[in-house]
Amino acid sequence: MLATLIPLFDNRMSVSAYSVFARKTNLFLNPSFMAGARFDGAGTVPELEVVSNMGVATLSGGKEVFVPINQFSVFAEISLQCTVPPEKVVLLMDNSIPPEAEYIKRVKELKEQGYKLAIRKIPISSFEDYKEIISQCNYILLDHAKIDISKAKIYFGRQYPNIKLCAVNVDTKEQYDKLVEDGGYDLYEGGFFRMPVTKSETEVNPLKVNYIELLNVVNAPDYDLTDAADVIGKDPALVISLLEMVNRMAFNSEITSIRHAAAMLGQKELKRWINTAVTKELCADKPTEIIRLVMIRAKFAENLASEFEMAMHAPELFIMGLFSALDIMLEKTMPEALDMVQVSKNVREALLEDKGDFAKVLDFIKCYEDADWTEISRILVLEDIDMNDVYTAYLGALRWYRDLIPA
Repeated sequence: MLATLIPLFDNRMSVSAYSVFARKTNLFLNPSFMAGARFDGAGTVPELEVVSNMGVATLSGGKEVFVPINQFSVFAEISLQCTVPPEKVVLLMDNSIPPEAEYIKRVKELKEQGYKLAIRKIPISSFEDYKEIISQCNYILLDHAKIDISKAKIYFGRQYPNIKLCAVNVDTKEQYDKLVEDGGYDLYEGGFFRMPVTKSETEVNPLKVNYIELLNVVNAPDYDLTDAADVIGKDPALVISLLEMVNRMAFNSEITSIRHAAAMLGQKELKRWINTAVTKELCADKPTEIIRLVMIRAKFAENLASEFEMAMHAPELFIMGLFSALDIMLEKTMPEALDMVQVSKNVREALLEDKGDFAKVLDFIKCYEDADWTEISRILVLEDIDMNDVYTAYLGALRWYRDLIPA
């Protein structure tokens, strides 16, 4: 099993929902699946298995989850496969479901069962053909590059006043900003929220400079605990967070100072806590999805270390994941951002040049985030990695993030 989440944003860059995409079979190891065997078990929805196993609290922080269904699985006993409340599930249909009587009837049944519905990949010329299905939908996903939103807004406003419009394939922040300015869409999906910074336009604010100083202290070889404690003491938010963590770990212990709290954690745990806590603070003025992205990347990379035969480098891979959006956090180009912090040669080569063994892990994670299952399957074969171990590593990262930053 492979599974990932793709966020859908509103016009304030807040995540409103996630699309869940899963794959149960490695096509490179099971070529028959590309022929008729792909229809075996077509009545099951692997994404619902993921949702049911994890629950929406862990999987999406309680937000709605979009689950794709096709012309076969639409007739499945979805209520038996899904153990979460139906109002949290949006069944995502596409043009494989024809606007014929038996399908229209089934779509209405699913709506009556309490599921929300969405549809995608419907060409403009087929809107009228699909009107009975569209009328049951809560969302319609539209390729913003192929549609005039001003006309679409009028059309859907008159024909389907309660439907929400979602712009897909929004690849750049400029596209997103323009679509928001023009109005008409309720949700947006694409890679625009994690685009690299190509030109520096601002100075790093003084508070972030303090965080960078702290990162450099703890990422130096054999760093001094007291030096780290002194830098932590400059920021009340970090002090409170540190004391809360130590109190959870050591009941009935009287903490006499920040240095005392740091010493109780120890060098290894303090470094790990600082890297995650500081990353969270660096993202404080960014969309919350950036925090989630880098945190899950970090833990996922660490969890994958042994699969890529780099178990000894797991802590470094964790740092690589955390710093994979450092340019966005600091609003600097990646070379400028990495010049401000102390990282290993392995991490620097991966983030700057896409070279080395670490880069293989990061590229794998990015493909995984995009649900590029063909490329993921190819890498799994080349690296002799079991797909279920990858799935376990990803779910472990989701659970870690849930516990680290509760919704």
